[in-house]
Amino acid sequence: MAREQARAIAAAFAPARLFGSRWDYFYSRSKLASDPLYPGVCEALRDSTTPLLDIGCGLGLLAHALRADGIGLHYRGIDNDAGKIERARGAAQRQGLVDVGFDCVDLAGAGFSLDSLGHRGSVAILDVLQFIPPDAQDRTLDAAIAMLEPGARLVIRTGLDDGGRRARVTRAVDVFSRVLGWMNAGPSRYPCADALRAKFDAAGLVSEFTPLYGNTPFNNWRVVAVRPA
Repeated sequence: MAREQARAIAAAFAPARLFGSRWDYFYSRSKLASDPLYPGVCEALRDSTTPLLDIGCGLGLLAHALRADGIGLHYRGIDNDAGKIERARGAAQRQGLVDVGFDCVDLAGAGFSLDSLGHRGSVAILDVLQFIPPDAQDRTLDAAIAMLEPGARLVIRTGLDDGGRRARVTRAVDVFSRVLGWMNAGPSRYPCADALRAKFDAAGLVSEFTPLYGNTPFNNWRVVAVRPA
C-alpha cells in the first residue's frame, strides 16, 4: 500500500492524548506499507458483492484497506482479543467507516460454533489458522466453507507447512509475537497445501494458491477458494 494511504489509515489508531500509546499507530502504518497482505486480499475481493466475515480480524485493518480501495461490501470482523476489538471499533468510528462491525468471539471456546453467527457470504481468515488448535482449525475451515454462497470466496493468508527455510522463519516469528504479547496464542499447526486442496475439492470449490510474502522472509501464501456460481 502507498505510504501516504497507509499513514492516513494509521491516523485513526493514533492516541487521543499526547502521552497515550502509539503502538497501534506505528504497527498499522508499518504493516500497511510493507506487507503485501492487504493489496492481495483486496484484489481477491474487488468484484465481490457478498457480505464478508473476517475471522481473527485483530485491529480491523482489512476493513480500512477495503474502503480505501473502493470496496464497499458489508464487513463484520470477529476476534478473541477483546482489547483489539475495542480499539478496532474506535478506529473505524474515527475513520467514518460505514457498514462495518466488530465482535469479540472465542473461536476455540468450548461449545462455540461459527454457524451461530448466521453468516452467509465470503469469509477471510488472515494469519490466523496457525494459531488455532488442530481440531478447532478443521472445524473453522469446515464452517467457513459451509458459509459460502454461490460466487462467494474464502480468502486465507497463512504460512504453509512445507519444511522450507521460510516456514522455519515464519514459525520463529510467530513464537516471538506470542512472547511479546502481541498475539495471545502461539502457533499450533501450519496447514499443508495438499490437505487444503483436498478439502476444497471435496466441497466443490475452485481454489488457487499464490505466494504472498513479497519482500518478507515469511512463507505466507494467499489461498482463494470460490464456490462456483
